Amino acid sequence: MTETDVSEAFGDSLVSTCRTALGDTLRTVVYFTPEAFDVLYLRSDLYAGDPKRVRDVKSRFVDNERLGFDSQETYRRLHEDSDAEPDIGEYEFTIRVFSDGFVSRVIVGDHGVLLTTDSMDIKSFEELAISLRKLLADESS
Repeated sequence: MTETDVSEAFGDSLVSTCRTALGDTLRTVVYFTPEAFDVLYLRSDLYAGDPKRVRDVKSRFVDNERLGFDSQETYRRLHEDSDAEPDIGEYEFTIRVFSDGFVSRVIVGDHGVLLTTDSMDIKSFEELAISLRKLLADESS
């Protein structure tokens, strides 16, 4: 049973897409909504197989990344204002860069994917984000 009611097939598609794009650098894949989240993938060398610890740690990440639901609306309203900065386009994805890895978020509508990785080439994230946005949009339809 999942907290978000994400289907097994859709969850598997999200994980497969992330694993294909990022390989063994992928640490975790989390599917989230404004109200709930599910850890879809956890690399076997992390958290010593302690599901409670995983949820505790990931809940802090998800709480932060949920701010993206509100920021999408804020950016949309800014661009409707004729005095605002020129349009920078649609939101695609967010990457937070750390000394030993990345946290990335992709949100479409009322659901998103959060993933963590080891250090790697940042260019891989753009292709992955395009694929995840398509999957999330298709699931919303």
